[in-house]
Amino acid sequence: MRKQAKLNLFDLTMIVIGLVIGLGIFRTSKDAAAASLNPSIFFGAWIVGGIVAFCGALTYAEIGSRYPVTGGYYKIFSYAYHPSVAFAINCVILISNAASLSGVALIGSEYISQLIFSTGPSSFTRSLIAMSAIVAFYGVNMMGLRISTRVLNILMMVKVGLLVMIISALFFPGLYQNAGAAHSINNHSFWQILLSFGIALKAASFTYGGYQQTINFGEEIETPQKNIPRGVFMGILIIIVLYLAVSFSYYKIIGFEELKEANGIASIVAEKMFGNAGKAIVSVLLFIAVLAYVNVILLSNPRVMYAMSDDGILPASFKKKDEKKDVLTVSLTVFAAICVIVLFFADTFDQVLSFSIFLDSIGMATSAATIFVLRKKTKHLDGTGIYTIKLYPLMPLLFVLAYIFVGTIIAITFPKYALIGTSVFAVFLVLYFIIKKIRKRAE
Repeated sequence: MRKQAKLNLFDLTMIVIGLVIGLGIFRTSKDAAAASLNPSIFFGAWIVGGIVAFCGALTYAEIGSRYPVTGGYYKIFSYAYHPSVAFAINCVILISNAASLSGVALIGSEYISQLIFSTGPSSFTRSLIAMSAIVAFYGVNMMGLRISTRVLNILMMVKVGLLVMIISALFFPGLYQNAGAAHSINNHSFWQILLSFGIALKAASFTYGGYQQTINFGEEIETPQKNIPRGVFMGILIIIVLYLAVSFSYYKIIGFEELKEANGIASIVAEKMFGNAGKAIVSVLLFIAVLAYVNVILLSNPRVMYAMSDDGILPASFKKKDEKKDVLTVSLTVFAAICVIVLFFADTFDQVLSFSIFLDSIGMATSAATIFVLRKKTKHLDGTGIYTIKLYPLMPLLFVLAYIFVGTIIAITFPKYALIGTSVFAVFLVLYFIIKKIRKRAE
């Protein structure tokens, strides 16, 4: 049998960068700025967010090395905790993915609405545009169409091209705005500063998401003890530099105080560089990028639901498939419906962001904490060549505490969404035992 080629250092670095860089950076700098009392907090949130991402990526890499199974989080949660926790967390992660999709759709609607409406549209109108994009691509997927690798490559080129454009604006001092006098940090209490930083970190956390997928690569990397920490470090470092450069460009070109209220921040930079035509082109490109992202997520998440149904943790109806079109009809419909429902009760990006990141906080903290259980259960793997974190337990502990901190900040500032998120977890936890009891009676 031919030996499978393994990922080298460069491969892993590129994978980390590809997993993390999404569409959030074209919006969340505004949210981080709006939360920040001064530029130090603003840029500090991006740096700390990157450090947390680094700790998280290495933590998930060790989890993947210690328990390399197909089935992702469900199998790991079942092994480390209990199947009921696995069921509840997986459902929470699916709803979080739906909320993230809704948030990205709102980013796209923010950009395209600038071209459609002469005056700023209401949040409800933007929400309707976002819903329309989700419903449209739900219809496309129901017809059995598939997005090609070529389109995904074009999407990546669009994102990279726009990032380069935004950063290149820094080389034209004539475009700079007066950043404005920032509030002195001495004028605020410790709790005000901590709250400000926490809300800014919430926005950064959304933008740094994706590194948790390193859980899937532990067994596929050559010399993992060396290449995993190096690849993750270089990947996250490049991302931190890119995000700081892009945010600094927004800060210099738009101005710190102006950034807090600006809509379509990437198109504002493009307008200053290339005029109205540049603004229109960037707005259209970002909306197209959002549509491609919507399609990809609508393709992938129903397959997670199918896998959960195949394992018997979701009803058998979620496996229902149109064989002719190769479409998971029930799973796709349910997932798209969740995305639209999120937009009905959270019609602004900040609301969707809070709901999504609170659910993420539950998922991230509990999934990363499995490493403490796995270390005890898989002691026999120590010294066998698998990847292990050097600064254990400091790095995973820092990661878990960071997400507990962000979740607590959301509970303080958006108690409604924290209550809904906690209730969702509790309902699915109870539902697991109800389903199990019904099955026992049926046997």
